[in-house]
Amino acid sequence: MALFTENELINKSYKTIQKSYTFNESVEAKKQLEAASKSFSTEKKYDIFLSHSILDERKIIGLKNHIEELGYSVYVDWIEDKQLDRSKVSKETANLLRTRMESCKSLFFAVSENSDNSLWMPWELGYFDGIKQKVAILPILKSSYDDNYNGQEYLGLYPFVARGTIRNTNREEIWVHKSKNEYVQLRYWLQDSEFYNHG
Repeated sequence: MALFTENELINKSYKTIQKSYTFNESVEAKKQLEAASKSFSTEKKYDIFLSHSILDERKIIGLKNHIEELGYSVYVDWIEDKQLDRSKVSKETANLLRTRMESCKSLFFAVSENSDNSLWMPWELGYFDGIKQKVAILPILKSSYDDNYNGQEYLGLYPFVARGTIRNTNREEIWVHKSKNEYVQLRYWLQDSEFYNHG
């Protein structure tokens, strides 16, 4: 089991930043972002709604890339719905986010040093837990040296997400942990499996 670290996610984001979600003002980047937004369908279903702090945008791009490379679909609001203004809490934004959450199977709550400052994350967690009860905490650590997660306060009520290989293969998978020694593959957790491996 390994938890995600800031540096690995930032490194994972570089090729995407250069390709499509770049933070400079190039015309090509804007075109690609607009095309991605136009292709977004309200009917599209996602495996994961990624709740996060906008201050972690580069890490979130890397995380989205990593999870999608493993075959899962990930909704990130400022990528899929670039018209949203995360800095303003409004009824319109809340209604759109409710619609998007209803089209997702689960919510990953990306905990970082910035997540405490988010206006939206606690609201997204509470809403999603209320409608689907399929929430997991995804810790983003400063380094791999502190590769241990103990949920604090109410976050300890939820399972947490880590990555690792499937036994007897080299294939990486996302694992949902009830505890350090009780875990299930994300694909089975999304199907409401209550079977947990015991390590």
